[in-house]
Amino acid sequence: MENTQLSRLINMENPQSILDEVRTIAFMMFEEFDFDILNHIFQDIIRLFRGEYPGYRKCNTEYHNLKHTTDTFLAMARLVHGAFVSGEHFTSKQVNLGLICALMHDTGYIQTLDDDIGTGAKYTGIDTKRSIVFMDKYIADSGFSKKDFKHYPNILICAGLDAEIKKIKFDSRQTELMCKMLGTADLMGQMADRTYLEKLLFLYYEFKDGGIIGYADELDLLKKTMDFYNMTEKRFTDVLGGMNKYMRYHFKVRWNLDKDLYMEAIKKHIHYLEFILENHEKDYRRHLKRGGMIEKLKEKQK
Repeated sequence: MENTQLSRLINMENPQSILDEVRTIAFMMFEEFDFDILNHIFQDIIRLFRGEYPGYRKCNTEYHNLKHTTDTFLAMARLVHGAFVSGEHFTSKQVNLGLICALMHDTGYIQTLDDDIGTGAKYTGIDTKRSIVFMDKYIADSGFSKKDFKHYPNILICAGLDAEIKKIKFDSRQTELMCKMLGTADLMGQMADRTYLEKLLFLYYEFKDGGIIGYADELDLLKKTMDFYNMTEKRFTDVLGGMNKYMRYHFKVRWNLDKDLYMEAIKKHIHYLEFILENHEKDYRRHLKRGGMIEKLKEKQK
């Protein structure tokens, strides 16, 4: 398995495959793990993004979509497992809460049925706060024990790039680690996606809809992705406490691979992006071929 690529370990396009792998990881940590509650919330999140959850519209953001949520969910499980096998101590309830927060982290992009203006991208910048509001309502409506979910805001908030983690008063080291791992999983999950570069074009239009300034066009965003990559490397270390190191522990135990497949995938994307910008700037779309994403974008723009 030395030449194994991240996207080939399991079917990342299939939510059930993601859930099955998270189940395997959870029971590698705990002989007893309440997977029923996690499965229940997972199914509700699937319904939410597909427009089947009462009171909400279908997800209409192509970058912050269902796949990004399931990618983050799996990345979170892998980081938590890596931390666990490296010697960090968590209870099964703490792990469950961290995984649930990963599922909830982008619910702020979903519009309610009476919100029929624009797309969920208009909430860019306040999406994390909206996700916290959604989770609060979800817990109340579902009748779950508030005691088990008590510390979720201090985990969920870390999905925001503007989160001032040093100012957060965590109740425990475990909650702080869950927070930092969620922030890490969110970034690693999206940047390691095999269609990351293609999806960046959709991100440009999300930013445009959300009123985010600083990007003149698709190409400008691609160019500035190089700076974003450098920022994430610094963020992993300086803000998120180096949680990305736990990926290697996970892959060693789960797959007998002494490497971090996420960082390998991310670096390949960045190197290919450099190649495109240096050699094919004028026809960059022709060199972004994965997943039929460009065709999907063209169809959307008709």
